[in-house]
Amino acid sequence: MRVTGTAPPASALLASALVTAGLLVAAPAASAAPARPSGPADVVRTDKGTVRGEVHDGHRTFEGIPFAQPPTGDLRWRAPRPAKPWTGVYDATFPRGACAQPAPEYGGDPSYNEDCLYLNVTTPARDRGRSRGKLPVMVWVHGGGNTTGTGSVYDASKLAVRGDVVVVTLNYRLGPLGWLAHPGLDERRLQSGNFGLLDQQAALRWVQRNIRAFGGDPRNVTLFGESAGSMDTCANVVSPTAAGLFDKAIPQSGSCASDFHTEESAEAEGRAVAAALGCAGAAEAVARCLREIPARKLLEASAGRQNPAPVTGADRVMPLQPREAVERGRFNRVPIMHGNTLDELRVYIGPAFPEPISTARYEAIVRARFGADADAVLARYPADAHDDPRITLARMQTDHGSGLSTCLHQDAFAMLRDARVPVYAYQFADRTAPPLVDTPGFDEGAAHASELPYLFPGLFGDPLDAAQRELSDAMVGYWTSFAHHGRPRAHGAPHWPRFRDAGDVLSLAPGPGGIRPVDTAAASNCAFWRSL
Repeated sequence: MRVTGTAPPASALLASALVTAGLLVAAPAASAAPARPSGPADVVRTDKGTVRGEVHDGHRTFEGIPFAQPPTGDLRWRAPRPAKPWTGVYDATFPRGACAQPAPEYGGDPSYNEDCLYLNVTTPARDRGRSRGKLPVMVWVHGGGNTTGTGSVYDASKLAVRGDVVVVTLNYRLGPLGWLAHPGLDERRLQSGNFGLLDQQAALRWVQRNIRAFGGDPRNVTLFGESAGSMDTCANVVSPTAAGLFDKAIPQSGSCASDFHTEESAEAEGRAVAAALGCAGAAEAVARCLREIPARKLLEASAGRQNPAPVTGADRVMPLQPREAVERGRFNRVPIMHGNTLDELRVYIGPAFPEPISTARYEAIVRARFGADADAVLARYPADAHDDPRITLARMQTDHGSGLSTCLHQDAFAMLRDARVPVYAYQFADRTAPPLVDTPGFDEGAAHASELPYLFPGLFGDPLDAAQRELSDAMVGYWTSFAHHGRPRAHGAPHWPRFRDAGDVLSLAPGPGGIRPVDTAAASNCAFWRSL
């Protein structure tokens, strides 16, 4: 999974680094050829028919189960419809295709597949059945900027076996097919643009109906996701149509204090995409035209014209921005474990600047970004604060300025605490972690997505060393105990305090003293940023 970064134009740096939802690409776009089972099979009855999965050493997998009808033809840009029943035994021993998406920015192949609403279930082995039918369920929403990714590449076996939980990973519609808003695509009481979010909720409803058959407890479901998956998790926390579908949430590297699209901004993007495709006239005519456009042309026309993200406005899915919903008490009140990584934005800085930059160039970038506040920012973040000005640039942008930033995560912790829900805050801080993007000569540190291989082993290809494996064990313990009881606890690992003030953020790093509470607000100069 790890890839070597290539350099986008430097002029694109600030735009890409400051996007609200992030641009993580942590999964290949195209699905692999079906892998036939190598071990014994297991059969489970769902509400639509029987599925055959595969038994491994200590766990079971059921892959590629349809949770909705293919959103194709007239069902393109409509709320997902329930999957149709089947006869016989459905082969759930291999994943199905990824949703339509461009080639990921950091490597991989495009997909033009629209028949993609499938999910995957990983459970402990049946012989651990002392709690069969009562295991907590963790539902994973992958990252990728709501533009790329697929659920099937996340190996959930360690979470399932070590944590004694059932894990579901899912696909949802991406890019224009999942997040395009246009008046012609609105349905009764449904603002267009949230189709991907509705897919996630359809998968959660599938869990409510079926997960008991896999040993899971539908009354104890934790929704968790990273990057765009974190933002979508936050969206589900404030979505009235997600009420009752999950009991806890873990948003990773995407602040719940972020703003989403408004109806007006999303529809402006949608109109630009429709115009680029030559679809004009009344709203209904535009919708008919768009539904006839091949997926490949849709992806090409939306590139640079659409920022896929949830849409707030005149409907029952996302009526309010997350911050307003929480402050008004109109959200799904569940315990939340929330955090980011220590060096989020290094994942963008390295590829954008593969060669070291001068002090003069660093200062020019800061002045272009901050205008009248640039002198104050340069005094707080001088180019020589680190040996490499690129690291200073990444630190500045990680502290403030996007949905990935540490200070906006601190805002989310405080906002949710004030709403009187249990909050547990963290910051992943292993600067030796395998990186998503490896830029030669650049220290990626604990960059965006670097915590993922500690939960999903082998995701980026590089193995963890002994100290990192101990950290992985602790993290899996924290994550899965939170799924069990709503409180993160790990055997032999330090106590994780409930968030009450800025110093209650648990730093996660390997080695003695690596797991400890820290004050990320002070370390990231959040008071300074609020003063500007």
